[in-house]
Amino acid sequence: MDSFMNFVARVSEFTTVPLMILLVGGGIFLTIKLGFFQFKYFPHIMKLTFGSMFKKGDGEGTVTPFQAVSSALASTVGAANIIGVPVAIALGGPGAVFWMWMVAIIGMATKYSEVVLGLKYRTTNKKGEYIGGPMYYIDRGLGWKKTAIMFAVIQLLVVFASTSVQSNSLAGAFSGSFQIPPIVTGIVVSALIVLVMFGGLTSIGKFAEKVVPSMVVLYLAASLIVIILHIDAVPNAFYMIFKYAFTPISAAGGFAGAAVAAAIRWGIARGVYSNEAGMGSAAIFHAGAKIKHPASQGFWGVFEVFVDTIVVCTITAVVILSTDVWQTVEASAAAGMTAQAMASVFGSGPAGLIITVAVFIFAFTTILMVVYAGEKQAEYLFGYKASIVSRYIFIGAVLFGSVGSLLLVWSLLDIMLALIVVPNMTALLFLSGKVKDITVDYFTNYYKRSQSRSRGIGKKNKLI
Repeated sequence: MDSFMNFVARVSEFTTVPLMILLVGGGIFLTIKLGFFQFKYFPHIMKLTFGSMFKKGDGEGTVTPFQAVSSALASTVGAANIIGVPVAIALGGPGAVFWMWMVAIIGMATKYSEVVLGLKYRTTNKKGEYIGGPMYYIDRGLGWKKTAIMFAVIQLLVVFASTSVQSNSLAGAFSGSFQIPPIVTGIVVSALIVLVMFGGLTSIGKFAEKVVPSMVVLYLAASLIVIILHIDAVPNAFYMIFKYAFTPISAAGGFAGAAVAAAIRWGIARGVYSNEAGMGSAAIFHAGAKIKHPASQGFWGVFEVFVDTIVVCTITAVVILSTDVWQTVEASAAAGMTAQAMASVFGSGPAGLIITVAVFIFAFTTILMVVYAGEKQAEYLFGYKASIVSRYIFIGAVLFGSVGSLLLVWSLLDIMLALIVVPNMTALLFLSGKVKDITVDYFTNYYKRSQSRSRGIGKKNKLI
C-alpha cells in the first residue's frame, strides 16, 4: 500500500508542469484577450456582485443569481481553505501562498469565461431545469462531441476524488476532536447528503444561500480574532510569503524546508483546487441562474475567486504563519495546523470545536455541490435517470474518503485535476472570441441600456 501511495504521489508531482502551463498560460491569454477586465473594472464587478447579492434575478432560469453563486461558493469554499492552505505551506513553504494568489488573479478571467459560456450554451432537462457546463459548451459551441464525452467521464472521476478529499478532512476533524470513528462520520454525512439532494437544484440553491454566507463569516470572524492578537507577527507573515515565493527556505523545527519549485507546485495545485478556476465546475452551477445577460452572471465568477482565495485562503495562511505553527507541526499532521493556531487563542477545546464545525459546514456543502456536478455529467452521458443513480454511487466516495489516507486522496485529486483541465482550458481558448463578444456586448449595449433606464441618461461605454 505504501508503494502504491508513493507511486500516486509521484504521478501527482508529474502533473504539475502541464497543469501550470495550461492554467497559468491559459489564464494569461484570457486576461489579455478580455483587456485585463478583472483589474480595470474590479469596482464595477464588486458593485454588480457584492453590492447586489440579494436581488432575485430578472431573466429565465431555475435559481436566483445569488443562489447560483452560493452553490458555486459551496463547491469552492471547502476543506481546501482550512486544510489545503496549511498543506501547501507545510510542503511548499510560505511562498506557496503567493502562487495561490497568482493562480487566483489570472483565474478570475478563466472562471468568468466558464460561467459566460455555461450560460450561453445551456439547455433544459426533462424536469424543466436549466443545465449547462463544459460538456455543453464543448459539444454545442465547438461541435466536439467526443471531447465533451471525455470531459464528462473525467469529471466523474474528479467528483469521486474531490468528494473523497472533503470526506477525509471531515472524518479527520471529528476523529481528532471527538474521537468519532471515521467510518461513522462517512455514514452520517452520506445520509444527510441524500436527504438534501432530493429537492434538486432549487433545494440545493436555497440550502446553500442560507448556509454559505454564514459559514464564511463565522470562520473569518474567528480567524481575525487570532490575527488581531498576533498582529505584531502579521507583517513578517506577508514578508515570508513574498520572499519565499522566489527563494528556497531551509528546514526549521517540524518544517522540512522547501525549494522554489515546491512553493510553485503546491501553491498552484492548492490554488486550483481551492477556487476551481479552469476546472469548469462553476459553469455547471451558474447555468441555472435567472439572468438576462451572461456577462452579469460571469462577474460572480470573479467574485467567487476573490472571496475564496484572496480573502479566505489568505486569512487562513496569515493565521498559520503569524502563530508559527507551520514550524512546529510535521507535514504529515498539516491538516491540524489551523486548529492548533486557533488553540493559541481559544484553547484546544474551543479551537477544536470551531474548526470541526467550520470543516463540517465547508466540507458538507462542498460534497453536496460536487455530487450535484457529478450528477450533471451522468445526465449528459446517459440521461436524467442515470443522474439519480449516480448520486448513490458517489456516496461510495464519501465512505472511501473517510477511511483513506490524506496523502493518497489529495494526490489522486491532483491527478484528476490535471486531466480535467486539459479539455476545459482547450475549449475556453477556442471559444475565447465568443467570450469577448459577449463581454463587449454587455458594456456597449446591455449595460448602457440599463443605465439609461435607471437614470434616464446614456453614457458611452466601450470598456473592452
